[in-house]
Amino acid sequence: MTRYTLALVASLGLAACQPAGADAVPSEYLAIEWKLVSIDGQPFTANGKIDLSAPGRVAGQGPCNRFSGSYDGTLPDFRPGALAATRMACPDLSAESAMLTALGQMTRAEVTGPVTLLLTGPKGGSMEFVRPMN
Repeated sequence: MTRYTLALVASLGLAACQPAGADAVPSEYLAIEWKLVSIDGQPFTANGKIDLSAPGRVAGQGPCNRFSGSYDGTLPDFRPGALAATRMACPDLSAESAMLTALGQMTRAEVTGPVTLLLTGPKGGSMEFVRPMN
């Protein structure tokens, strides 16, 4: 065998050892953080971000506090569990409460364009996020 063939066989063998299936997060969800731009079609002008890059985990930043937790399902299925958040006070606590309440009602996460993540719920609720442009 040539060196090229040996390298190819070795790399295929290593790829076979990698976890796959339910634990894999589809690459289109792997933005570091998605910026919240609307809830139920209404502009969200406060700071809000979400990170879905870790399988089964949701994390982010509300207008005042960081939060994290888990979700059930394999993306695009998305059912958040209880979220833990820091407890800092700020003038945008009502916006943060609206964000976290809406997040808890979402059941699906879909990348709908090259830079848009849309979370939707069974009662018609939605949260739209955009990929930050670096």
